[in-house]
Amino acid sequence: MKKTVAIVGLGYVGLPLALVARNKGWNVVGFDVDEKKIAKIMQGKAPFEDVYVEKELANAPLHASTKPSVIANADVVVVAVPTPVTSDHMPDLTPLTSSLESILPYLKNGQLLSIESTINPGVMAEVVLPVIQKRPELNIHIVHCPERVNPGDATWSVANIPRVIGGFTKDATRKGKEFYESILDAKVKEMDSVMEAEAVKILENTFRDINIAFVNEMAKSFDTLGIDIKNVIEGAATKPFAFMPHYPGNGVGGHCISVDPYYMIEKARQAGFDHEFLKLAREINNSMPAFAVSLIDRAKEKLSLQDPIEVALLGLSYKKDIDDIRESPALEMRKILENRSDISLRVFDPHVPRLSTVESLDAALQGTEVVILATNHSDLIDALTPGNLKKYGVACVIDGKNALDADGIAQEGILYLGIGRSRE
Repeated sequence: MKKTVAIVGLGYVGLPLALVARNKGWNVVGFDVDEKKIAKIMQGKAPFEDVYVEKELANAPLHASTKPSVIANADVVVVAVPTPVTSDHMPDLTPLTSSLESILPYLKNGQLLSIESTINPGVMAEVVLPVIQKRPELNIHIVHCPERVNPGDATWSVANIPRVIGGFTKDATRKGKEFYESILDAKVKEMDSVMEAEAVKILENTFRDINIAFVNEMAKSFDTLGIDIKNVIEGAATKPFAFMPHYPGNGVGGHCISVDPYYMIEKARQAGFDHEFLKLAREINNSMPAFAVSLIDRAKEKLSLQDPIEVALLGLSYKKDIDDIRESPALEMRKILENRSDISLRVFDPHVPRLSTVESLDAALQGTEVVILATNHSDLIDALTPGNLKKYGVACVIDGKNALDADGIAQEGILYLGIGRSRE
């Protein structure tokens, strides 16, 4: 008889995981509070851009519901809901606690409960466990297996990225490992405690945030010195040890790198420790959207552009070839641009048409003086060739991802301004 896994939260983490489990022979049910999302899933349609999800749902819709009772007969329950931050960068665990409260009446003895949501050390013991203990008669195995996904990555997916797991008991950890190894084509490392498992994800993403902040600051420095940071990074990367290339850009987005450090900062503050390094990294990375937009002023002076300057902002999602706009720096850039009286703005993202102000790239480029590439979507890169930019009469390109042909654009007589690499 097939065992059943219930996935709570059918977003960028939960839905692919549900489909992976189904393909490995598990009976899968899903629960989410978003009625529109559930309707699409039940119709065999993906609620967001994801090639794997689109293909799997088209082959067979997933049984999903807005009723938490759907989890009642599951052997395993996986909670994969968002853990965002508030507007003032404070951790918001409301989605996690709300989902736990909703499924609590339907949990049963012997179930494995896995929390995949990204959380700081201590949340499992201080937030998750107290909710479960509201039913003192309940005897379940509780583990934390922090999610690992990389949307838009054709190589690394939910199915093959190695994972770590930690439970409140050794038996829970063992059962959790057995479950994940039954659905994943990857190794699962047992941690010595649930708190260690919580700390792993925080360490991963703060590591990336700090290194990106470092290279963003170097990009600003090199910009004043006229040094091409992209060439320098590629040169440094020839060293076969002790260097890991990270690249600058117009900001850090997504639901992990731009969020997780705040969870660690706040948890440490409560314990009496001040994470100066993490706060500085966040400050630097948060400054990059404004830095990218400020390059317009250099173009305005150098090219004697007259107000209002016609500007096209291209890309709104936080990374290439997906429609996920969570914490996207492009949204901050848009806000800054819209507040400038000297700019006439048009916005286009082929993956986020609902937030675009024009219907096509052609409409975005017609009559545009300054093009700002905020997201390096493949179709945008393919279209923004030096020849095409010249054809549209573009005077300046601000490359927020350092993804375009800098030399080719400059050779066409177009001012190229990148993040730490310019052709003036």
